[in-house]
Amino acid sequence: MTRNPGALPLLLTADVDVGTFRLRLASPADLPAIVGLLADDSLGAGRERGEDMAPYERAFEAIEADPSHLLVVGELATSGDAVGPVVATFQLSFLPGISRQGSWRSQIEGVRVAGSLRGQGIGNVMVQWAIDESRRRGCSMMQLTTHKSRTAAHRFYERLGFDASHEGMKLTL
Repeated sequence: MTRNPGALPLLLTADVDVGTFRLRLASPADLPAIVGLLADDSLGAGRERGEDMAPYERAFEAIEADPSHLLVVGELATSGDAVGPVVATFQLSFLPGISRQGSWRSQIEGVRVAGSLRGQGIGNVMVQWAIDESRRRGCSMMQLTTHKSRTAAHRFYERLGFDASHEGMKLTL
């Protein structure tokens, strides 16, 4: 199933400091912009390889095929109703669990806003939509991991009510 960005319903339209921001589900055509956003910092620059899109395309197909995973992009309206390029992205996953009395939780990953647009309210709009969607789907908790070096991101998430209650651990395979 291939999504046409023009045919995708808007998830949210909101006014931010720099104009009108729109969230929608990602389409395959958005992958180069998403990879560019993920690579646009010192950590991502070493991890992402945009010259070979095949692994990203396979991951997109798996995400798109599973309703428990959403890949979302944000666009900024440039003039009137004209929608500009993708300027933000995140992935939201819904996970069932036995703990917490069998409750569901959501996990938000890969949250990125174009560097030139940070601090304009876009990240806040995106994460608030993800929180609201998680509640709508019956989740009792939202979780995320953020690299220890991203202190500005830590402050951002804390302002939104996230609590650094656990120490996350990863094993690269």
